[in-house]
Amino acid sequence: MITLLGWLFSVVLLLIVLPVLVLFVQVLLACLPVRSRAPARATRPRVAVLVPAHNEAPVIVATINSIKAQLVAGDRLLVVADNCSDDTAAVARAAGAEVVERSNDQQRGKGFALEFGTRHLAGDAPEVMIVIDADCQLGQGTIEQLALRCIESGRPTQALDLMHAPAGAGLKVQLAEFAWCVKNRVRPRGWAWLGLPCPLMGTGMAFVWKDLALIELGSDHIVEDLKMGLDLCRNGKPPLFCPDALVTSYFPRTEEGLVSQRTRWEHGHLGVILGDAPKLFVESLRQRNWNLLAMTLDMWVPPLALLTLVLGAGFVLSWLLFLFGGPSAPALIATVGMAILGTAILLAWSQFGRAIISFTALMYAPLYALKKIPLYIGFLLKRQVEWVRSKRDDH
Repeated sequence: MITLLGWLFSVVLLLIVLPVLVLFVQVLLACLPVRSRAPARATRPRVAVLVPAHNEAPVIVATINSIKAQLVAGDRLLVVADNCSDDTAAVARAAGAEVVERSNDQQRGKGFALEFGTRHLAGDAPEVMIVIDADCQLGQGTIEQLALRCIESGRPTQALDLMHAPAGAGLKVQLAEFAWCVKNRVRPRGWAWLGLPCPLMGTGMAFVWKDLALIELGSDHIVEDLKMGLDLCRNGKPPLFCPDALVTSYFPRTEEGLVSQRTRWEHGHLGVILGDAPKLFVESLRQRNWNLLAMTLDMWVPPLALLTLVLGAGFVLSWLLFLFGGPSAPALIATVGMAILGTAILLAWSQFGRAIISFTALMYAPLYALKKIPLYIGFLLKRQVEWVRSKRDDH
């Protein structure tokens, strides 16, 4: 019985180690020199920047100013004041943006705001539509880089989307910033080295206008960006990573804001892994859609904290099983998996994370992972399935 249990456990551990291997390969490739790319030759297309905004009055002026500085004649900047109970619309108009207001208590979520804004833009459609969240700042030349790469490649294009810890933030937020850097900078850069697509990240997304017909924008899906990227890839339009375009924002300062934000992201991601990943994996192999396979494997990598927890638990259980007379295979698999995961995290930190967090602080990451156990128990017992806006700071 112990032997049978051991071999079944080995299979489970192999499934756990698979995303660890994907992560390791992505980190390793990201450390290689960036391949040179021929400069864009296309004429800069006419752009519309769409900003979905739900009660964003305290922060939206800075975002509008950041965008306006990069627009040229013929471009549009549209703010969708979506189900707002504050003066977001009035503030955005005063800042010089075109504004439409949407009110629908039955359809709440960013996807519905995007659909509403797209319908408004259709009367004078741009060549490229770019989505920027209402709390973001743009790096120099971001709009031009996104527009040119998008129109040149004929594919949706994703900017480098980074979140920073506010000044004076504690260790937990610094660790979150490092994990975000691994997810949104390191891993997409690794896949891009092989010419593979990246997931859409919710902000800094550019679309060729005609390609919007390939996807359903109006949705209350809590990770609508991830879903859009997969749908576009299934329709032959795999998203392209453009690290030369930069969009930045800050983690909330309040614990309430952090918990709300993290719950929506991680519950949504885990829901897609369990609900969609297996069928996407089979579909990509059956259709020989290698871009979709790459996106599916990338999606299969859970948040670093959860990956550490699950593999750590497997490591302890497998060695206990071995000590009680079970086979050595599970312990060997778990040990190799832990070594690969540790190597991947240290390599990512050494190349991309030194400016974010010290090595000493990084050593507290396992404790940070343990503190997130209630979030993952919440996924099992009471999963968040409705879109909820993350609580912003008031400045």
